[in-house]
Amino acid sequence: MADSAQQQAVQVLHNTFGLKHFYPLQEQVIHALLDGRNALAIMPTGGGKSLCYQVPAMVRAGMGVVLSPLIALMKDQVDALRQFGVQAEFLNSSLSRADYARVQRRLRDGTLDLLYIAPERLLTDATLEQLCETPLALFAIDEAHCVSRWGHDFRPEYAQLSVLAERFADVPRLALTATADAVTRRDIIRQLALDEAECFVASLDRPNIRYLIHQQPASRRQALLQFITDSHRGESGIVYCLSRQRVEDTAQWLSDRGLTAIPYHAGMGRADREAAQNRFSQEDGVIVVATIAFGMGIDKPDVRFVAHLNLPKNIEAYYQETGRAGRDGAPASAWMSYGLSDVVMLMQMLQESRAEEGFKRTERQKTNALLGLCESVGCRRETLFGYFGEAYSGPCANCDNCLSPPETWDGTVAAQKALSCVYRTGQRFGAAHLIDVLLARDSEKIRRLGHHRLSVYGAGSELGKPDWSSVLRQLTARGLLAPDPGGHGGLRLTPQSRPVLKGEESVSLRRLPPRPSRRRRRTGTSAATAQAVGSLDADEARLYEQLRTLRATLAREQNVPVYVIFGNATLLDMVRKRPRTALDLMEIAGVGEVKLARYGAAFLRLLESS
Repeated sequence: MADSAQQQAVQVLHNTFGLKHFYPLQEQVIHALLDGRNALAIMPTGGGKSLCYQVPAMVRAGMGVVLSPLIALMKDQVDALRQFGVQAEFLNSSLSRADYARVQRRLRDGTLDLLYIAPERLLTDATLEQLCETPLALFAIDEAHCVSRWGHDFRPEYAQLSVLAERFADVPRLALTATADAVTRRDIIRQLALDEAECFVASLDRPNIRYLIHQQPASRRQALLQFITDSHRGESGIVYCLSRQRVEDTAQWLSDRGLTAIPYHAGMGRADREAAQNRFSQEDGVIVVATIAFGMGIDKPDVRFVAHLNLPKNIEAYYQETGRAGRDGAPASAWMSYGLSDVVMLMQMLQESRAEEGFKRTERQKTNALLGLCESVGCRRETLFGYFGEAYSGPCANCDNCLSPPETWDGTVAAQKALSCVYRTGQRFGAAHLIDVLLARDSEKIRRLGHHRLSVYGAGSELGKPDWSSVLRQLTARGLLAPDPGGHGGLRLTPQSRPVLKGEESVSLRRLPPRPSRRRRRTGTSAATAQAVGSLDADEARLYEQLRTLRATLAREQNVPVYVIFGNATLLDMVRKRPRTALDLMEIAGVGEVKLARYGAAFLRLLESS
């Protein structure tokens, strides 16, 4: 790269953007593009990814084209650039006819530094032909993890962007994302034909973010309210929920308690979503309660907290979403509450999806890795960054485990049994089969494989199935076990497991909290039930009778007493709370995992129609 181009890049940084120096890796990525080379940049949210393509687009001859997945955010990005005097426009379906014609004129005139465009519009024949006739400085594929089916936000249109390599071979391409594990990185490179690209990977660490992860409390909402009022009263934040109904209910619940909380989800009208986003961007102290439909590319620098009321899909999603806090470098929090019901919901959603089995296996591994992070006893950063292949030596002194170490137990013997079981069964089976072997389950598969004759068969009878699941997750999170790289669901030993197996290292594990007794939760006198039924209004009483009728039908089909299906107290709880999702139903007293699987769909259909 010529020294003059280097100097121009520094001048643009200083004079246009008013910055004194580049962030780590920014300069290297910019130099690659100025040299006409392709690149893949993995940089955390707030790490300055945008400047990596904005600066060279202004230095190189021609126009920079930015592929962005969210139409709603293009206007904000372009408006911000215009404030710096950058000649930028966006091209998407939100433009009026007059504005569309104006942008087209500027394209023909060659007066643009940057054009933001959605992938689906870029891929039209008319747009591709137009770009072939336009001098181009570079292509930037933002949120590049969307190109990978192994990423946490796969978008089919991104998979067609290999056309850029075919039709614009001489134009440098930059793929950018904040999160991509090794599998996703390889897929991005393959899908975008970036085989010769240099890969730049910045540290994932955002030292200003405090990670706080809690096992499900008695009331998640109450715990969330306590967290906000204690640590972030009057400050902006994002609360993520799994379902639209939970978003609506939580936003209203927080508002009723004096907080400024507004909902955001894909089921809302476009105008309502835009109004919510604008209010969040423009006002102080607004809390957005949202599904994952909200947040990608959020530029608001003073988001002081990101809270998850449910488990996100995987560690990639968790890191991406928590990274929206504290972009200004000031202290911020990433708070999460999780429970078994979240796992049930995620696994149910995955099972019901139309994805092929190989993809489902990989997603199950990712869910287990996230649970391993939740249950780890060590520094959260060490576990979190280790998932992405970055070595981090804790303690960080800014996560819950470092600030308040959890209750642990000496799991060395349990770890040795688990690791031995993995080894003796051939390092190709998943957690479910390993646990069956450790607990001496008698199954056709175990006998067919001869695993009932192994020394580890029945070696784990001192622990229950949930405990062994936790042990295997924690061993995976600590790097003593690794998922099968081929995505077949198996677990294998790592070099780090050898000292544990030989007794040279001990293993401390997080103790699972005692499981609540559902029997106590179900108790109640007949008089109390009768009084509760008598307090129902006409609509509630009608729904209660419909639920009783459905229960009776299911009981007759199985020739069991009605209370074996659900007790009266459980039906009353359904009437009061009106659950709309499996996750909601799991919070009803008396609904366990098995009953959710057996009866959940039937009761949810009835409640949906009520």
